[in-house]
Amino acid sequence: MARARLRAARLGRRNPAQVVSLAFTVALLVGTALLMLPPARSGPGGAPFVTALFTSASAVCVVGLGLVDTATYWSPLGQGIIVALVQVGGFGIIVGASLVGIVVSRRLGLRTRLTAQAETRALDLADVRRVVIGVAVITVVVEAATALVLTLRLALHYGEPAGLAAWHGVFLAVTSYNNAGFAPYSDNLMGFVSDPVICLPIGFAVIIGGIGFPVLFELAREWRQPRTWSVHTRTTLIVTAVLLLGGWAFLTTAEWGNPGTFGPLSAGGKTLAGFFHSVQPRTAGFNTVDYAQMQPESILLTQVLMFIGGGSGSTAGGIRVTTLAVLAFAVRAEVTGSRDVNAFNRRLPMSAVRQAAVITVVTGAIALTGTGALLLASDLPFTEASFEIISALGTVGLSLNVTAGLTGLAPLVVTAVMFVGRLGPVTLGAALALRETQSLYRLPEERTIVG
Repeated sequence: MARARLRAARLGRRNPAQVVSLAFTVALLVGTALLMLPPARSGPGGAPFVTALFTSASAVCVVGLGLVDTATYWSPLGQGIIVALVQVGGFGIIVGASLVGIVVSRRLGLRTRLTAQAETRALDLADVRRVVIGVAVITVVVEAATALVLTLRLALHYGEPAGLAAWHGVFLAVTSYNNAGFAPYSDNLMGFVSDPVICLPIGFAVIIGGIGFPVLFELAREWRQPRTWSVHTRTTLIVTAVLLLGGWAFLTTAEWGNPGTFGPLSAGGKTLAGFFHSVQPRTAGFNTVDYAQMQPESILLTQVLMFIGGGSGSTAGGIRVTTLAVLAFAVRAEVTGSRDVNAFNRRLPMSAVRQAAVITVVTGAIALTGTGALLLASDLPFTEASFEIISALGTVGLSLNVTAGLTGLAPLVVTAVMFVGRLGPVTLGAALALRETQSLYRLPEERTIVG
């Protein structure tokens, strides 16, 4: 009895990050069990454990990589399970539970609010309830609008039956807003490469889902007063715009005459494809051309964009655009000899700079370790292996057509990287820590030679 009470007390002392990690683990395992059911597969028998585990992790972690063809391997039930797992992973296990608690009891306990805060990256505990409801409203509005446009286009222009068009529209709306690269077509979205009515709604849904809920909330409140926007919102919007426009210009130029990608398209089609593929590495993972046919410089840029990712508090992965911006501000301060790290007439705390450095270093170390592990577990060349790992770590879902060929331990390596990438290196580290410690003293300072 005493041991049971002690175990319960330890469970109650878990910090929110631990609860979030546990919730995603449970969702991953439940999804694996559901996908192993024979009705979830279009062929005879149930899916093998590794296939179900990989697909469940890819869906819950809103990645989009697949060992099998989503359109043909999985039955309508299996595809429905995948969409549900994507929605759960994107919306957040704990956010969903908190929303149910609000509806049922109209109140949140302190621990539940702390847990919700860890998942939504909310800044103030008092705002968690508003954040959770706001996340639900934004999710429903964006997904419903995207699904409606796609459904009408698929039914009226491509002749899909109304029911099938509606299902495909909902499927793509959920996966695009939640920044997962799953598509109900065997060639992903390559059949729509020149169709702006398909590509633009999906692209805009990806951008909205990847900006981050804190930014969306602030824009909704103060969109007419840019001068009042926080440093976080300004930084997110500016860096996002720079990466999107820069990636658009670079990819369009690099692939303009490539016969395997943009070459056969019209000028308008090439411009649309360039924009679409500048958006997707921000952690969505759809493709309208064959990435394996891209130029080496385009593949390198895609890896950089995947590593950076989207906004904090969003369905995107990567180190996040604000992390990149904070590091850039710190470099500017060091180069100019400034004592403080400043941004938009505000001084950034050194804790933010340290956190940005830690996130970048840890994420880079995981990328290198994962690439090495995948090289050992497979016969992939370095470029294909590193691309696959960075895609998994950034929860993107793009591939150089090597995912389906992974065997042995290789799928498990990618699965582990997807899970780590979804939770984030720092969140995962916090979840594994038993307690926080505070130093009661500071050691004498002594500089070392740097560089």
